[in-house]
Amino acid sequence: MAFHHSTVADEMDTSIGIPRRYAWIVFVLTFGLLISDYMSRQVLNAVFPILKNEWTLSDGQLGLLSGIVALMVGLLTIPLSLLADRFGRVKSLALMAGLWSLATLGCALAQNYPEMLFARFLVGVGEAAYGSVGVAVVVSVFPKSMRATLASAFMAGAMFGSVLGISIGGAIAVKLGWRWSFASMALFGLVLAALYPIIVKEARIAPQRLATIANKATAERPLRTLYGTRSVIAAYIASGLQTFVVGSMIVWMPSYFNRYYAMGEGKAGVMAGVMVLCCGVGAILCGMLSDRLSRQSPLRKIEMSMVFCLGSCLLMSLALMQPVGTLQLVLIGLAMLLVTGINGPTIATIANLTHYKVHGTAFATLTLVNNLIGLAPGPFLTGRVSDLIGLHGAFQLIPLMSIAAAAVFFYIRCHYLDDIARVQGGKVAEAPGKAAMEVSS
Repeated sequence: MAFHHSTVADEMDTSIGIPRRYAWIVFVLTFGLLISDYMSRQVLNAVFPILKNEWTLSDGQLGLLSGIVALMVGLLTIPLSLLADRFGRVKSLALMAGLWSLATLGCALAQNYPEMLFARFLVGVGEAAYGSVGVAVVVSVFPKSMRATLASAFMAGAMFGSVLGISIGGAIAVKLGWRWSFASMALFGLVLAALYPIIVKEARIAPQRLATIANKATAERPLRTLYGTRSVIAAYIASGLQTFVVGSMIVWMPSYFNRYYAMGEGKAGVMAGVMVLCCGVGAILCGMLSDRLSRQSPLRKIEMSMVFCLGSCLLMSLALMQPVGTLQLVLIGLAMLLVTGINGPTIATIANLTHYKVHGTAFATLTLVNNLIGLAPGPFLTGRVSDLIGLHGAFQLIPLMSIAAAAVFFYIRCHYLDDIARVQGGKVAEAPGKAAMEVSS
């Protein structure tokens, strides 16, 4: 079968027949659980000083309490997402939320360090696949024209949840003690986990009729769409490269304000928190802009991703040329508004290039690549470069990675329409050259 670029559209719309009001209810509950996820994960940071004194812990032991969660997320994201795709996303999300909430309650009840470490281990197991499976649910219940907006808004919940977990957890610890900090996060999660499967029904968000929408050849081998096109592989890589910038800036920004603005740890943390909020707000606004401008052209979302990468690089570079002061802070804030702008468009692109049955696994793959290319090496390499030329010098180099990300998005733009046609025609198992010849014929 031959396809022409002028008639190629994005992958099928899985929201057909789902009332918009119900879709928004699904979004709110799923978003609420993501906030609970990150509140439960980050509340620990707010009580570090208290635990250190009460249990006489080293910084290494405290770091392990945080790192064990990230480790389990990295190891289990793909296998648990694959199981959720296979056995039902709604009940899987409810089970995940119930597990991390009960584990967070276990943190509140822990009497010593080993018990706390085991509880944090279970928190990581529960949270491992929530982000990937949750965003799969969100993009499935809204029209494909809203995918970038809703995906970016959903993923921004991680940043909002982190800020809320640290700020609310710290306030509760001061008033009621650190145990109530964990307990309050746990109760919030348990309430939502109980409500979720009552209100969100698998049959309503993934009706059986969808099985007949996709091309039979593709439906028989949905897993191949995870890696079967050049564009989807490049999308994982481009996101990882831009995440390198995001992860490095967020981790080292409190230190930057502390060293160059002479801010105390508390004030530097607050200022860094403001920049994290800029990332969250920017992700939502950029996702909305991408959807609005992409209605007439499937390629526009990819072009917008290039703009977000290059724009954030330019603004951050300009900021670091300025002396310490208000202008520099404003330019950094503007750069942070754009630096996460690719989140929604990238998720939408991956959703369009993969089969809906494996969307959870596709987004888990994205999470894994973001960690391997971005979140894991970024802060470490930034620290090593800082040791050599100073943190300001390292910050000047970090945005250059956005240029590499933009180059990969340009590669995606060159092949996206051909690859969409291959997915629609069930050609993902064929050699790229052969499929491209058929598409252009």
